[in-house]
Amino acid sequence: MTIFEKVIAREIPANIVHEDDLCICFHDIAPEAPTHLLMVPKKHIPRVGEAQAGDKETLGHMLLMTQEVAKQEGFLESGFRVVINNGSDGGESVPHLHMHILAGRKMTWPPG
Repeated sequence: MTIFEKVIAREIPANIVHEDDLCICFHDIAPEAPTHLLMVPKKHIPRVGEAQAGDKETLGHMLLMTQEVAKQEGFLESGFRVVINNGSDGGESVPHLHMHILAGRKMTWPPG
């Protein structure tokens, strides 16, 4: 069981900002920006590189929920970054698909 599955099951506490039938969004415990949220599907999908056609609704929903969370948390207008890491070279540290939502500072390019 991944740390995210434990958050979903309420075995580990989290500062949750959004939850619905398909996903949960909460503050990262090791933030890389003034606002650093994690949008996690409730269905265990190991990584975006292993998503299936049947995951289309969940993936699209999660992406649209980043907009809702940005509006709710007050950074929709100022801007934010959404990051998905895939595999060890991509920086993946938890084998459960998740989107990092970063805001509250000017983002630079290239990242990493």
